[in-house]
Amino acid sequence: MTLFGQKKQEFAVLVVRDADEVAEAVDRALETAGPEERPGLERAAALLAAAQEATDGELRGSWARRQITEAGVEGPADSVRAVKALREAEPGLSLLQAVRLSKEAAALEDEEGRGRTA
Repeated sequence: MTLFGQKKQEFAVLVVRDADEVAEAVDRALETAGPEERPGLERAAALLAAAQEATDGELRGSWARRQITEAGVEGPADSVRAVKALREAEPGLSLLQAVRLSKEAAALEDEEGRGRTA
């Protein structure tokens, strides 16, 4: 589809998931862990399990929120300043991609806000 002579740009942001390999390594370490190492490894295993359950949108939103925060942007994650910060942090992002990422970050903030008040 073309609009004003330009091709529609696809949304292509890659989410890398390597939690499986790390989780396996933690599980192997737990097999031989002493009592002083076990609590930390068990906590790491729980964190990895949570990361494995996260959706691609949640992972992208978390990444976007970190970039926005590191840029010192305060206020909503889907603000114009936040979108600009994302494009400066990752110059290869199109405007459409940055807007979508900022909306995913804002959705995470909304979910966390509802979780705190519920």
